[in-house]
Amino acid sequence: MYVNPSISRRPARGRLHAAGAVSLVLALAAAAGCSSGGSGSGDDTIKVGLLASLSGTYEAVGVDQRKGFELYLDTHDGKLGGHKIDLSVGDEGDGPPTAVPAATKMIKKDRVDVLTGIVANGSYKAVLPLVEQAKIPLVSSNGRPPVKDVSNVWHTSFLSKEPGTAIAKHIEEKVDGPVYAIGPDYQGGYDQVGGFTDEFKKVGGKLANPKGKTTWTPFPKTTNFTPYLNNIAKTDAKAVYCFYAGKAALDFVKQYAQSDAADLPLYSTGFLTEGGLLAAMGPAAKDIYSVLNYAADLDNDANRKFVADWTAKHDTPPSEYAMASYDAAAVLDKAIADADKKGDVTPESINKAIDGLGQIDSPRGTWEFGAKSHSPVQKWYLRQVRRDGKQLANVMMQDLTTLGS
Repeated sequence: MYVNPSISRRPARGRLHAAGAVSLVLALAAAAGCSSGGSGSGDDTIKVGLLASLSGTYEAVGVDQRKGFELYLDTHDGKLGGHKIDLSVGDEGDGPPTAVPAATKMIKKDRVDVLTGIVANGSYKAVLPLVEQAKIPLVSSNGRPPVKDVSNVWHTSFLSKEPGTAIAKHIEEKVDGPVYAIGPDYQGGYDQVGGFTDEFKKVGGKLANPKGKTTWTPFPKTTNFTPYLNNIAKTDAKAVYCFYAGKAALDFVKQYAQSDAADLPLYSTGFLTEGGLLAAMGPAAKDIYSVLNYAADLDNDANRKFVADWTAKHDTPPSEYAMASYDAAAVLDKAIADADKKGDVTPESINKAIDGLGQIDSPRGTWEFGAKSHSPVQKWYLRQVRRDGKQLANVMMQDLTTLGS
């Protein structure tokens, strides 16, 4: 198991292997009558901060992120790169007002050596300056907005515009007519839906929305989507494309199935039906199409192990959120081991080691960090909610494209 957050801290970041620092910490511990243990106590423990939405609209996303990272630790003796891990967990909540204080505590008080997680783009933008000031690596594991300086920024999931970009041409080819676009009125929604609408128009598609402009629903207060769905039914739309996640996704799908728009094929980023949400939606989710960089039924050795380890602990299939966070731990595992071989393990040496990792053997299939974006160069898959035995599942239908740079 991973090590719980300890109260002993090293006075400043630096050489985890420095003999002088070790001697000083041991002397201080002895003088205080404390036992050795925890980061800074001479046992080469590395502190990792995980920031995720453990409450609010995206609780289901954040909980899976945490479970995915913890699963990797649990199946690797609580270590990454041969070092014990002291995991600090912070609640991102619904965005910056909660995320910034949580990140500040982990970075300035807990003095983590690396930060991971983060669900929402707004949180990401608000937390990034703290990471840059502390000069620690950020290995995030959900949708990420564009970042100018990626020197210390890495990403195991996707850039937020990529899901929509990946499926736009397929929808234009399969749907005989205009498509209605709808999503939440915040940065993540703009990026996710914007990736689709920009590419859809580029390949010749037409939006059914009035004046060809996406419909935005107030976030996070919109729980009644019926008026919006009624408006969709009054247009000449032949299909609908949306982005919702967490509780908003549950509300949207259940109400969609009961609305006048229910006969229209529903396409989405995979987060609409991801994780435990699908079981909660029940038959209302049947036949929904989605695009994602992962499906639980992908046939490769890494995924078979991941799914087996996950289902041994949890009742639902693993989600993309869990997989991407699991991969963040795998990236750190390899990078810390490489840094250790070359000398001292510090935030700087971990960051340098990540840059030289090359291909990652992942449940999603092999991928690597793009040199320009530091996000994955990876395949994207078309999925559909279908019956798989007694349960509904996001069944992989076909490869769509490979994106990343």
